Amino acid sequence: MKTDLAEKFGIEYPIFGFTPSEHVAAAISRAGGLGVLGCVRFNEPEELDAVLEWMHENTDGKPFGVDVVMPAKIPTEGSKVDLDTMIPPEHRAFVERTLDDLGVPALPDGGDRINTGVLGWLHSVARSHVDVAMEHTRKYGQIKLIANALGSPPKDVIDLAHENGVQVAALAGAKEHALSHVDAGVDIVIAQGYEGGGHTGEVTSMILWPELVDALGDSAPVLAAGGVGSGRQIAAAIAMGAQGVWMGTYWLTAAEYNLGATGDGPSTVQKALLAATSRDTVRRRIYSGKPARLLKTKWTDAWDAPGAPDALPMPLQNLLVGEAHARISLADDPGVVAMPAGQIVGRCNEITPVAELIDGLVSEYKDAVARMNATVE
Repeated sequence: MKTDLAEKFGIEYPIFGFTPSEHVAAAISRAGGLGVLGCVRFNEPEELDAVLEWMHENTDGKPFGVDVVMPAKIPTEGSKVDLDTMIPPEHRAFVERTLDDLGVPALPDGGDRINTGVLGWLHSVARSHVDVAMEHTRKYGQIKLIANALGSPPKDVIDLAHENGVQVAALAGAKEHALSHVDAGVDIVIAQGYEGGGHTGEVTSMILWPELVDALGDSAPVLAAGGVGSGRQIAAAIAMGAQGVWMGTYWLTAAEYNLGATGDGPSTVQKALLAATSRDTVRRRIYSGKPARLLKTKWTDAWDAPGAPDALPMPLQNLLVGEAHARISLADDPGVVAMPAGQIVGRCNEITPVAELIDGLVSEYKDAVARMNATVE
């Protein structure tokens, strides 16, 4: 499973694994892929700094990356408190009423809407994530990639990454977005199909991947994303011209994924994922204010019900539901969880260590390539 991009990053397999868990990200890198740590959950630079230090100590010197949430256009976001006052009272009332109806208890400490894991969505905080990552790059040299979930980062962020020898990747759901990324100086385009979890466009992977490969030519390599959860799909992506794959949902049921875990066995989120089929996702704006594919639960159903308010724009929706998400994560009810997940969740049927997941992907890839080779005289 060798590609030019894998060789460039010095990794064994062109498998780029996005995850909010440092334990999963480190395991992906140790197993021969490139683990990419999602930074949006970190409110303070000190939190991310400590986690990146842990990553350095637990990746056996292997490269890894970070993922931030940062629009190319710098917003006038105001202070955190100013933003909080912009949330309509009726939206807050709806959230509180829904949580009560679903039996979701309050946070043990009473909660804090402004500081319950949502500040990472603010542009200013995302910039602090970039600064911390670049400091670690200068110190250890292991961070080789910075990816942006909202398209091209601002030019000064791209320049800063390049000055430190770090490649920049950006997600795209349309040809126009991909060409714009390359014009902005982005090195790698992640072709995120409609099936993927989190923020996605409206074009399916089977159509989008070769379209972006053809549009970009030699100007930038493409990573295929959206519904990748098997070696067969990796083989298909590379057959279409991609230089590798970007996988997210697939790692949520990894044995190393311990976010939200309160004891032995699967976490509440993992229980919900294990029970889901490929039909149990919806694409809504309620998670962040932008279209994102989520696991279908009682929480998403409530927002679909008659009388529910429309989602607010980013970052107001994040601030609105941040405390709710924190409460839901502690509620121990798989039927209520608020979690981004792609349609590939139907293949997430058991808790499996990352090393075994990657071994399975590689083995299935080899079988798929052998079958294809057998069709050629």
